Amino acid sequence: MSAQAPSRVILVRATTFVPNPATAADNAFQSQVPEGQSVHTTSERALAEMDAVAQALRDVGVTVHVFADDDHTRPDSVFPNNWLSTHPGGYVAVYPMYASNRRHERRADVLEMLKSTYRVQAIVDYSGLEPDGIFLEGTGAMVLDHVSRVAYTAVSHRADTHVLERFCTDFNYEPMAFEAVDSDGVPVYHTNVMACIGTEVALVALELILDETRREQVRERLSVNGRQVVELTEEQVREFAGNAVELCGRMPDGRKRHVMAMSGRARRSLRPDQVEVIERSCEIVAVDIPTIELAGGSVRCMIAGIHLDPRPARALEPTATAEGIDESPHTVDGQDLAGKRPV
Repeated sequence: MSAQAPSRVILVRATTFVPNPATAADNAFQSQVPEGQSVHTTSERALAEMDAVAQALRDVGVTVHVFADDDHTRPDSVFPNNWLSTHPGGYVAVYPMYASNRRHERRADVLEMLKSTYRVQAIVDYSGLEPDGIFLEGTGAMVLDHVSRVAYTAVSHRADTHVLERFCTDFNYEPMAFEAVDSDGVPVYHTNVMACIGTEVALVALELILDETRREQVRERLSVNGRQVVELTEEQVREFAGNAVELCGRMPDGRKRHVMAMSGRARRSLRPDQVEVIERSCEIVAVDIPTIELAGGSVRCMIAGIHLDPRPARALEPTATAEGIDESPHTVDGQDLAGKRPV
């Protein structure tokens, strides 16, 4: 595992999938299901896409923990990065969610797995801020530079600056907040649709940042340690090119390799020169997920990275395969953790 690119991830395999009507008003990336297509068909197609993403990550040596979700009232549960993040040193954050029907995506079994399989010192739970109308939707709302300790955040009602500052104080990040809008003047609802930060490369739509001074500050801060900045266009952002994530996999001989996971749609939107820059440090792993993208999120949204040290190997044996990959679904019923502090 590198500081920026986790080698272990969490995915949620939701048996019922539909674009969430509670988030459609402010998510400009969300689309309607094709006319006449049933919920069953939509869900079956989304399941196949979820499984394809999990397998693609396993194929490049990333450890994948898959949690089953049979609750039909959680339409966005396939996007766990909005309620959960993990951090070196054994720290976990749980976040306040804007849409009320997303708040019970928070699952006690996921936290219990982290505590039993990895070294967790403390869980900091911000979800008690929801009754006050204050929200920060995890690594959707923030794109974190774990190396330089910067939290890049497009301000919106899903990313409140007060709780951002609390998070940054608690987890030792520098807040880098900015206003970002599309050409229609619609605010970017989640920062991770317009920016992805890797170890040696960053993909970011700087043109969406309104203030020119702030735009240049973001550019300078991203590149200060030699990281190359690939500037995305608004059109590429709409194709989910910014919704990518760098992970650390393994070659068959055990050597580390960095991969950039994104959707096939995102990969096809990139210019050859952009691909060349990315591939200097990362192997691009692209999976087509057109059904899941109807919900307004792509591959990055599906992945909750694990930046924690594992416990001794014996704790992994019951569910590990020969490759050390946890392929078994965790089916413990989830619990709503709002207002609780699950330490």
